Amino acid sequence: MQARFGLVPMPPVFQVTDRAAGDGCPRLRIYRPHGRASAPVLVFFHGGGFVAGDIDTHDALCRALCNGAGAIVVSVDYALAPEHPFPTGLEDCIAAIRWVREHAGEFGGDPDRVALSGDSAGANLAIVSAIRLKRTEGHRFRAILAVYPVTDAPDRARGSYAERGTGFGLTAQAMIWFMDHYVGDAERATDPDVAPLRSTELSGLPPTYVITAEFDPLRDEGIAFAGKLADTGVDVVHAHKEDANHGFLSWAGADEPSKAGLDPACAWLRERLL
Repeated sequence: MQARFGLVPMPPVFQVTDRAAGDGCPRLRIYRPHGRASAPVLVFFHGGGFVAGDIDTHDALCRALCNGAGAIVVSVDYALAPEHPFPTGLEDCIAAIRWVREHAGEFGGDPDRVALSGDSAGANLAIVSAIRLKRTEGHRFRAILAVYPVTDAPDRARGSYAERGTGFGLTAQAMIWFMDHYVGDAERATDPDVAPLRSTELSGLPPTYVITAEFDPLRDEGIAFAGKLADTGVDVVHAHKEDANHGFLSWAGADEPSKAGLDPACAWLRERLL
């Protein structure tokens, strides 16, 4: 296996294709697993605080998800703030999901077995896209995998912001900076389409697997979101990693913490995507 930037091994997959979908859909990267004629599809949105990251930064993780879940992974290169503030990136994600549903057969995917996933800001976009499409078009998905998700406005008074806001990678100040560039208005950061923890439309979401990390300023809002899903009747699994910080799955199973987080999540996805 080759290592990207000399760090993260690139797991081999059957096929990787970059695609300019057009018709208002952003650029996509499609990963196909071995031996599947009609495979389920996992639409993935990368993290990066809504202002950074792309389909290259999350290439290893998407490869690992493709192999581990036995699914075609469609990674979405959505528009980034501040050049393209909210809701442009979200609309890109929704357009990509619509494209996948309409064109899945063209790349060997099953349009009736579609799940959504993302890490950090990408998890936020996966969750909000599911809520929006349920509301406007009645779309149902097989599952959501939300990895250390952004679910609320930054809040220095929140326990994990105070306890884990410096010294562990992602900082509280960085989250405030990211959100300011994404929405440009502190009041808008509490809009449920930005902060799904505040949504009143969580009922009816598909089974959801939420991963949180102990050494992460987003820890408490992720825990609260998993709890709110359960309270509204959503089938939810919450996996909390006591020995990890924000971004630990970026190692895509190449070290023990990421393997311990990735393997059960992929097994759960396989069951939901049968």
